[in-house]
Order: sequence, then structure tokens, then C-alpha cells
Amino acid sequence: MTIRNDDDRRFAELLHHRSARLGQGDPVTPPLVSAATYHLPRVDQGGFMYGRMSMPTWEEVEAQLAVLEGAPCVAFPSGMGAISAALFACVTAGTRVVMPSDGYYTVRLFVEGFLRPFGVTVDYVPTVAMAEADFTGAGVVYVETPSNPGLDVCDIAAVAARAKAAGAVVIVDNTTLTAVLQRPLDLGADLVVAADTKAPGGHSDVLFGHVAGRDEGLMQRVRDWRKLSGAVPGAFEAWLVHRGIETLEVRLARMCASAQVVAERLAAHPRVRGLRYPGLATDPSHAVMARQARGFGFLIGMELEGEAEAERFLEACPFIARTTSFGSTHTAGERRARWGDAVAPGFLRLSIGVEPVEALWAGIAEGLAA
Repeated sequence: MTIRNDDDRRFAELLHHRSARLGQGDPVTPPLVSAATYHLPRVDQGGFMYGRMSMPTWEEVEAQLAVLEGAPCVAFPSGMGAISAALFACVTAGTRVVMPSDGYYTVRLFVEGFLRPFGVTVDYVPTVAMAEADFTGAGVVYVETPSNPGLDVCDIAAVAARAKAAGAVVIVDNTTLTAVLQRPLDLGADLVVAADTKAPGGHSDVLFGHVAGRDEGLMQRVRDWRKLSGAVPGAFEAWLVHRGIETLEVRLARMCASAQVVAERLAAHPRVRGLRYPGLATDPSHAVMARQARGFGFLIGMELEGEAEAERFLEACPFIARTTSFGSTHTAGERRARWGDAVAPGFLRLSIGVEPVEALWAGIAEGLAA
């Protein structure tokens, strides 16, 4: 069989990753196995031992994610669980960590609250400045591209090459695009972290995350952290994410196509300013994203005149859920300044869902007219 498109092959394999292991009468979909203990007359013959160490349903979603990432994966009960595991696996007292100053704010809270007090040195650099940042003496370079919520990007391959030359481990948060649209490990990253709560789960009903990597030593550290810290996902959550991932590629195709249409129309609207969407040829992120990703995502940043106008828009639009997070089937929007992000009071982050795009745009236009 010849399939010219490697991504098409990967997405097909993702849907059939259990096939080679199925016997007569086995369920095609993975069963939900929630067990803390297992039959264990001996401990030297393999198999499942204890629920904090491994679980059948974890292994199914990790195998599925491994096809998507092209690398072994370790599952966690949230995106922050994955991020904290990756960082703790790579730092000791005195390690210098370079972080984005404009990435997901909870990561900065974690770094300031737990890594810095343990003697880790932390330096912040804007995402767009990562390509020229000083990595001398760095042990970890952590990037998030596109950044959340500003949608700035950096060249992953260029940053990874410079960071590795300085002796640093490169961690990339790939939550906003997922491995469907961007593959940081192929571009030189050592570890990828992602919140599968977002588009992979896709239905706003589960918290989940994972770490992926091809360096067995680093991945073993991540596995050990999960086992010893007890930061383990539940079986039902793993089962939900496995189900969500099966439709991830087709959902993203519609979400990204709709985001392009909406962004182009917002760009022409007189009330909208400061529009950010990497799919627009005029966007500062467009050129780099076009090189290193296979799509521009479903997130849009925009500004209205002020806080009151932004809140009125969200209230008036019938097809925007007023909620935090992103990547779900429904379009969501929120005013990010309320969380303390360094954005204008009227800045909105829109996460485009799978609604029919003309109906969605009619609702957005209705909100803008309010």
C-alpha cells in the first residue's frame, strides 16, 4: 500500500492502532478498565501491578498519542500535571530555566511558586525574542508557540538548535496546535507537553495532559515523577480522551477552516482592532507558522474599544460560550485581562468551534452590532 501523505497515514494508523492486538471477539474500542489492584501472585513476571504505576486504559490512550506524536507518551491528569512533571524531570537546584514571558500564566505561577524557591534560576523572554535570547548556562529552554493568548510564535527549529548548542533541554508546549498541526519533536524539541483537556478531548468534559519525547532517559524521569508523585490520570478520563482523539483531525479541519473565514471577516470589520490570527498573510506570525505547521489553528485574538464593549459583545453573541479554556466543539470567548494577562482591557480570545460557519458568523456579527 502506498500513501503519499505521511500525515494521512498517521491519522489512519491512529484510528486503527489497536487492530494488530485484537483477537476474535475483542472489542474494537478499548474497554474502560478502572482497577487499583491486579492479580499479582508474583512481581517478577510483568503485567499490571498497582493503579498508581500503570493501568490498561492509560496504555491505550498513550499508544494512541504515541502515533500522533511519533514518540512515546506519558499521560497525566491535566495539562499542568504534564508541564510540572516535564519541568521537575529536568531541573535541580541551580538550573537556569528560560521561560516565555507571554505564555500561559499558570506556568509562570508554578515556576515562581515552586521552582524558584527550590533554587532554580528563572529568566523570562518574550516569545518573539526567543530566537535571539541568551541561552548561556541554561539547563532548560521552555517555549510555547503560538503563545497563549497573544498568538506570537518563534521558530522552533532555530530556538532548539541554539538551546542545544548551549547544553539545554528544550521543552515545547504544543497545546494550542496539537500534534495534528505541529510536531515540535521533529523540529528539535526534547520534550513536548500538551493539555489534552483542549482540542484532543474536545468536548469540555475531561481534564488530561501528556508528555512526549524520544529521549528514553528523560521520559523515564517523567514516568518516575508520575509514579512517585501520584499525579496519575483516572481510567474514565483516559477513555474519554481516547474517544475524543479519534475525531480530532476532522474537528480541527473544520475549526481551522472556520477560523480563517471568521478572521478574514473580522479584519474588515470597523469595530475590531488588534486582530491576531496566524492564517492571515498580514499577521506577524504568518511566515513562521507557514513553515513549521500544517495549519494555523482555531484561536483568534481581537480587541474591541474597551472592557464594557468586549463584555457586551460576548453577552450579545448567541453562539459564543462565555468560558475559559479552548479547543472544544463549541465556540468560546473570554476577555483575557480578567485573568491578569498583559493585554488590553478589550482584548478577546476566541476559540472557534465546529458550528456551521455562516451561522457562527451571523452570531458574531450580531454581537459586534450590540
